[in-house]
Amino acid sequence: MEYTVEAIRNAYGQALAELGKNEQRLIVIDADVSNSTRSVLFAKEFPDRFINMGIAEANMVCFAAGLSTLGFIPVVNTFSFLLCERALDQIRSSVAYNNLNVKFAANYGGLSDSYDGASHHSISDLAIIRSIPNITLINISDAVCMRKMLPKIIYHNGPVYFRLCRAETPIVHSEDDVFEIGKANPVREGKDLVIFATGIMLWRAVEAAKRLEKENISTKVAEIHTIKPIDEEYIVEAAKGTGAVLTVEEANVLGGLGGTVAEILCRERTAFFDTVGIQDCFAQSGGYEELLDTYGMSIEVICDKCRKLVGLKKRG
Repeated sequence: MEYTVEAIRNAYGQALAELGKNEQRLIVIDADVSNSTRSVLFAKEFPDRFINMGIAEANMVCFAAGLSTLGFIPVVNTFSFLLCERALDQIRSSVAYNNLNVKFAANYGGLSDSYDGASHHSISDLAIIRSIPNITLINISDAVCMRKMLPKIIYHNGPVYFRLCRAETPIVHSEDDVFEIGKANPVREGKDLVIFATGIMLWRAVEAAKRLEKENISTKVAEIHTIKPIDEEYIVEAAKGTGAVLTVEEANVLGGLGGTVAEILCRERTAFFDTVGIQDCFAQSGGYEELLDTYGMSIEVICDKCRKLVGLKKRG
């Protein structure tokens, strides 16, 4: 199947500028990377509500915290690794602790800043942000998901960290799909096992399910765009219904979607379980798709782990 491709960051910039037309409380802040984050599109339309803070991520987060106490809705923009590592203390102490209404647009998530290597790859952000109280954690899967979710993120009461990909990625969703914060999105039905996928790995999970169908392995696929608060009820139901669960994410397997689902399944004792993701290592520089394949997130790796889970289930 041929997919339409579109960069999530472009969809974000366009949607942000569109929201700015009717929402005067929206203030967009960037750390001197607006061409990359595409917040530049908002800046061109509303220069009086756009602030370039320069390369000062920690100050930017504190400034956004202050704006939120005045009734504004500040949207903080920079690269994911800079937010969750360089400005972590400010996110934790200034925003999350006080439960302030600040939105964090975490661009270039995962390995998508591929040629800049380990210093710019963001493989720990899902685990780091998930561990902080009060923050809603969202991982965007494609351009449609971005356009549909952004208004909900902006009008959600409280801090939200949402991860975006740099590269052009396949569009899995249709314009008719409905998105709700905290709710899983069923994408494909199946009975032998379920794949819970997050972010841009969703399309690879769907492609894996199609390949497995030719081997008579019926694979359910569900998107988990909201990792916190996660749709625990849906996860438990799907796990009980299939008896085998695979999580798929573009992040370190320690502490992200895989860790979250593992905690749920451990309590419920419902299914055989495995994870796909970065196996607790740093990645080199290179082409984006090549890096995903090299570091354990290929479609074939997904298929192989699914086959093994179904085999374990059959052996009981």
